[in-house]
Amino acid sequence: MKKKPDDEQTIIIKRVKKVAGGHHGGAWKVAYADFVTAMMAFFLLLWLLSVTTASQKAQIAAYFAPADPRVAQTVSGSGGVMGGTSVATEGAMKSEQDPAVASRDPSEGVGKEDGDQSDKKSEAEEKADAEMDRQDKKTFQQTEEKIKQAIESNPELKEVAQNLLIDMTPEGLRIQIVDQEGKPMFEVGSAKPLPITEKLLAMITGAVKDLPNKISIRGHTDSKPYGKDALYTNWELSSDRANASRRVMLGSGLDIARIENVQGKADIEPLVANDPAAARNRRISIILLKQSLVAGLHKKIEIKKPTPGAPAPPEPKKKEEGVIYFP
Repeated sequence: MKKKPDDEQTIIIKRVKKVAGGHHGGAWKVAYADFVTAMMAFFLLLWLLSVTTASQKAQIAAYFAPADPRVAQTVSGSGGVMGGTSVATEGAMKSEQDPAVASRDPSEGVGKEDGDQSDKKSEAEEKADAEMDRQDKKTFQQTEEKIKQAIESNPELKEVAQNLLIDMTPEGLRIQIVDQEGKPMFEVGSAKPLPITEKLLAMITGAVKDLPNKISIRGHTDSKPYGKDALYTNWELSSDRANASRRVMLGSGLDIARIENVQGKADIEPLVANDPAAARNRRISIILLKQSLVAGLHKKIEIKKPTPGAPAPPEPKKKEEGVIYFP
């Protein structure tokens, strides 16, 4: 039986009207991604700071800082003294780390009063330093050529030319006697230099003994440690090797007054940074220091005399026993 039209079911269609602006889009996802990326970079930076040495941090900082062209530590060609290095300013950009002679004037901030002295050098001092640097540059170039000629003219020394590196650093001319695989310069684990090392040191002494520059001698080792709980470590070994080199140079005619300092660096400044155990990290560095640098370090500190008629400074109070005083 058919339903009547009046009995048919009424169909109601609801249409939802969309309101513009109801969806916020995906901008928050972009912001969140930027935040996560920034945090990842931040924690990566923290990790790098925790695993890198002080010298590596200095090299990274120098890479991003404006730098003047300097001779690279690594050399071209054979890698020895004849490998193409030069003390001229041309060459790859290189920044040295850990200068042993502070470039800062030690008198800065000592005994100064407001408006009493200026932190900056006077024009006369700057001119004097620039003149000394020009003289040193010429002297260092001549010294490098002198050493190269001595190596070339001596067949025995020519065989170990690979063990001698010469380059320029912010401190001055650096001459390094390095170990090579199969060609050590000292007895294994000992501070006793081999005969060929003594001859190299004597040759270097002959090239630098008449110069006015002070000398810094530094010993370096690789990262291979001594046995557990050993009392003699790479620190003692590097110091002893530097001292042994000093004795050989003094015995070869170097004036003892030329020695500015003798340092043991252990393995904290590797020559081959990506391989701390490499043989080339075992070396002796002899640095002819710039005169301007040493002059600034040894500058005499003038003690200001009291002005006549000025009141005397108060006498320090007598300290009572058992009382802790804070400055």
